[in-house]
Amino acid sequence: MKNSTTYHMFILILIISLLATSGSLYLSEVVGFKPCELCWYQRLFMYPIPLIILISLAIEDYKSRYFIAFFSLIGSIIAAYHYIIQISQTGGTFCDIGDDCIIMYFQSLGFITIPFLSLIAFILIFIVSILTIYSKKLK
Repeated sequence: MKNSTTYHMFILILIISLLATSGSLYLSEVVGFKPCELCWYQRLFMYPIPLIILISLAIEDYKSRYFIAFFSLIGSIIAAYHYIIQISQTGGTFCDIGDDCIIMYFQSLGFITIPFLSLIAFILIFIVSILTIYSKKLK
């Protein structure tokens, strides 16, 4: 184990990304919520993260922190856009009539929706990955 702090931050990213991945699979495969096009784009950027982290931990090479930061930044942008069009009920340029991105399958406390949860996961992963980048540069 080269850097204990980086290792623990990677474990945190792994936990967050596994929760997000398993949560999205549960909602679509078990509960039966149909993912819209923006949901698929978010999955495209979330699903590789646990695999990248596991490989990085196995070979003890933490250079993937840059890829993780990039994936989570792009995922955050997509999730924020999805959340905004869902809350405002305006529809977006990516949404078809059959795949409506503004449908709220879940809402809690008046503002917590599935894209909001995705946004929180991506932001947390981004923050932790940036911390791993800067903790490396400070040493």
